[in-house]
Amino acid sequence: MKRTNYKRLSVAALPADLETELRDLTTNARLHNLNDDYDGKRLDIEAPFLGETIGWVASGSAEDVTEAFRFARRAQQSWVHVPFAERKRIFRRFHDLVLKNSDLLCDMVQLETGKNRASSFDEVMDVANNARYYSNNVEKFMKPRKRASAMSIMAKSIEYRHPLGVVGQISPWNYPLSLGIGDAIPALIAGNAVVAKPDSATPFTSLLIFKLLFDAGLPRDLVQLVTGSGRVVGSAIADQCDFLMFTGSTATGKVLGEQVGRRLVGYSAELGGKNPLIIANDADISYAARGAVDACFSNSGQLCVSIERIYVERASYEDFVGTFSSRVQAMSLGSGFDWEIQMGSLASADQLATVEKYVEDAREKGANIICGGKKRPDLGPYFYEPTVLTDVPQDALLRTEEVFGPVVYIEPVDDLYDAIELANDTDYGLNASVFAADDTAWQIGPKIESGSVALNDGYTSSWAAIDNPMGGMKESGVSHRHGAEGLQKYTATQNVTSQRFMYFRGPESISRKTFSKIMLALLKSGKTFRLLP
Repeated sequence: MKRTNYKRLSVAALPADLETELRDLTTNARLHNLNDDYDGKRLDIEAPFLGETIGWVASGSAEDVTEAFRFARRAQQSWVHVPFAERKRIFRRFHDLVLKNSDLLCDMVQLETGKNRASSFDEVMDVANNARYYSNNVEKFMKPRKRASAMSIMAKSIEYRHPLGVVGQISPWNYPLSLGIGDAIPALIAGNAVVAKPDSATPFTSLLIFKLLFDAGLPRDLVQLVTGSGRVVGSAIADQCDFLMFTGSTATGKVLGEQVGRRLVGYSAELGGKNPLIIANDADISYAARGAVDACFSNSGQLCVSIERIYVERASYEDFVGTFSSRVQAMSLGSGFDWEIQMGSLASADQLATVEKYVEDAREKGANIICGGKKRPDLGPYFYEPTVLTDVPQDALLRTEEVFGPVVYIEPVDDLYDAIELANDTDYGLNASVFAADDTAWQIGPKIESGSVALNDGYTSSWAAIDNPMGGMKESGVSHRHGAEGLQKYTATQNVTSQRFMYFRGPESISRKTFSKIMLALLKSGKTFRLLP
């Protein structure tokens, strides 16, 4: 792995603005205006770069969640009557504040997660993109729509959309900015309130980004952030929300899905993945190797859509392995806020232990480690080298289980049919990637059982295509984010239909039998002449 000049970060090296913001957020860490006099249970927040505590937030209770819903429901009753024009102004101001404060936001994301600068900036761009898209399109997605009736002349039918009430959001630590507010934006602009639980490891990013939203004009009580454990706070949110948005593991997603299902409450979830990448013989191998580095090791591999297995047509296998491994070995690792660092830290001791477990299991069972495979305490407490394996045996855990770290294995295939079969041989179906000539890529992409497929890219192009809904197939998720569905899932549809000209079952002056014959004739002619929907 490339040796760098980057040193371990110290508290003294924190940017001044970040240090000030941290102090302010810690002083005001609260559940419903509980400040630093709060004497309940606290959660200490650690910076992975440092391995040191940087602040605390309160650890909420089920009672705190109930109080949060009380505030949110009251605020939502007023918010639902705010015109779309005003809602759009708020979120456009928010968009501008996100861009204005991009450096501070990147600093906070890095400090809480340990990721590199480029990965933190991805989150800033995503939030701004999200706010702009939904502020530009909310009226189109929410406007009443005329719908056809069985007898269009005799009835006028309109579909209305109404906000559901209070949306519950449970977000993860790996993208605390994008996922901390990205799903809340369409929920709020559609007219809902939100009660959100940020991950216990990354609450300050959520506190900071929602502070900017309040500065943009959003009513303060409309969003309630309740910090605490998933078992207590997350469960209480699932028990009281009108719709639940969850991003996290498949195991937890199943538990929450069952919980909200008992109340017949709507649910959207992005869950785990074991994402494949296919490289065809007609791919540009140098370009594919560069793309694969980003696909596998962005965010230190700690993202649901990260690539963890690569299938290469046999004629291109040696060329790709050599080119890819050379790029991986040249990657720069380090802590801090320098833009040139290509990969940062893992997020915690638990993540480091998980990655070590999977790699050592594969090594002991005979896998060949051609890059990485070691932790790097010289750079920080939770650093692990980007790791590439070949010859991974069938019984190795990482062959089928999600590692959620900077680990990928490469396998040759005889042809693209085999590659597609192996790509689909999983219980997951979140993301996939194909590097090939354009025609080949478009032939392969739709055949992969995955909610999103990026062609000649790892995942950023499909994620950034915000007008196109994305979610998981199989055990990788339920429902979608982005696009019209990303907002409309937070609404209830209402069918309002007016009968016109005569009673639907006919005038009283005509017998039921005669009227039925008339209707049969109309239905037959409607099919023949396409007069009916």
